[in-house]
Amino acid sequence: MKGLAEFVMRGRLQALLVIVAGAGSLLFCWISAAALALVTLRKGAGSGAWLFMWALLPAGTLIYAFGDSGPLALLVGTMLLAIVLRSTVSLPAAVLAGVGVGLATGLALLAFGGQYLEQVVAYFGEFLASLEQQLSQGGEAVELPRPESGQIAGMLGAGTAMMSVLCLMLARYWQSALYEPGGFGVEFKALYYPVAVSSVLVVMALALFSLGMQYRTWAMICVIPLTFAGLALIHSRADSRGKGSGWLTVFYITWVIFDPVKLLVVFIAIADSWLKFRQRWAQKAGTAVRKSGEHERDNTDDDSRDI
Repeated sequence: MKGLAEFVMRGRLQALLVIVAGAGSLLFCWISAAALALVTLRKGAGSGAWLFMWALLPAGTLIYAFGDSGPLALLVGTMLLAIVLRSTVSLPAAVLAGVGVGLATGLALLAFGGQYLEQVVAYFGEFLASLEQQLSQGGEAVELPRPESGQIAGMLGAGTAMMSVLCLMLARYWQSALYEPGGFGVEFKALYYPVAVSSVLVVMALALFSLGMQYRTWAMICVIPLTFAGLALIHSRADSRGKGSGWLTVFYITWVIFDPVKLLVVFIAIADSWLKFRQRWAQKAGTAVRKSGEHERDNTDDDSRDI
């Protein structure tokens, strides 16, 4: 992946090739979005906007041919987050801006993507119908709830916000690997939100969740920054304990499979806003170092008295 980043930053033509090729693919548009963010972070919004205008051609073709605005939404969302990160030099602020990206994407789908949402709802209906038939073979009829267009819009908005943040982090990792080795790791492990920000996010999520089933997917958008803050805290703890990549791999597999682990990560981020775990760990580490130094000095004094 670092080789791809080097190729993108080799020149405008190379970046254009990667971004246009990725923007025209449903499977690899995330590479295009990350490359666009890398250029924006390094060269500025002007260079990123020039490449984005060319990426509109394949992304717009996908909308015209299949009605899928996902690649375009991902390109726009990731570039906006890259602009925020470049202007504020704050990873927490850029990740927080992902909430706006998710909400705007969902609202845009409701306003302009009614036909596409109907197609997705129909697809889910067919899939759930076939699943009901399989589950009902035992004798008892099973009926699964059908999603509505509002739920689908919220789900797609949450997915776009999550992918935009991931693409931004990949771009920042590339930038760090090329020009500032180790910088992204330090920034990510320090990702944290104060009490005021985390409280607003929780209130927004609970308010949307309480409105009913149709709005619960929208509530997911509001907890995305807390999710990344919780993951950053876990990385920080693993680093302080000397845990290797194998431990983190097992954790991420568990996080993907089990929903309670996802909630636990969010709760950890909320608790960190109040308790500031990293500072506590640093204080304990400093106390341990001081005690170790005092013990060594005591031993030196004892040796001097013996002499």
